[in-house]
Amino acid sequence: MPAFSDPSQQNQSDQTPLRIGVMASGNGSNFEALAQAIDAGTLAAEIRLLVVNNPGCGAQQRAQRLGIPCTVLDHRVLRERERLDQALVDCFRSAAVEVIVMAGWMRIVTPVLINGFADRLVNIHPSLLPSFKGLDGIGQALAAGVKITGCSVHLVTAELDGGPILAQAAVPVEEKDTHATLSERVHQAEHRLLPEAINAMIPVWRQG
Repeated sequence: MPAFSDPSQQNQSDQTPLRIGVMASGNGSNFEALAQAIDAGTLAAEIRLLVVNNPGCGAQQRAQRLGIPCTVLDHRVLRERERLDQALVDCFRSAAVEVIVMAGWMRIVTPVLINGFADRLVNIHPSLLPSFKGLDGIGQALAAGVKITGCSVHLVTAELDGGPILAQAAVPVEEKDTHATLSERVHQAEHRLLPEAINAMIPVWRQG
């Protein structure tokens, strides 16, 4: 006798919030932007766990204020990149995380993490990729004298900042911009773009 799925159960599954984990190294403003989008009802997700690699960083302090679980995996202790990435995989799997968001994670990740969450590892980068990959995309844009820069949300692959682009937002570069002023506007664009990009991908991840 053939088995038929219950449409009501399917709809309930589709409406279940996406369980995300977040990785951050610094201030954590993109992490909080995700939490705010969830609270506002514009991102159908829940943050199950934040992992930081710098004890006491701004992201950890935000997690404490927001009441979101946070784990510290110090790269000074877990010095081998593969060992750190395996610890990340273990933490997020224990938290039943479906998708990981790298929100200012200042460490190069290895295939241990990339393959552990294949096509479900997301990064936000402060440039219009493929331009200005790597460190200090904002400084690179200023040095190049471009008139428009921005930010990109992309899937993480073995190629640094080279994975499939999910969404981008453009930010004009003004004549008197400094690194600080341009960074502020790019960060504002990131805070809007990241939740939107993740929300748009939820149906794709659900099908996978």
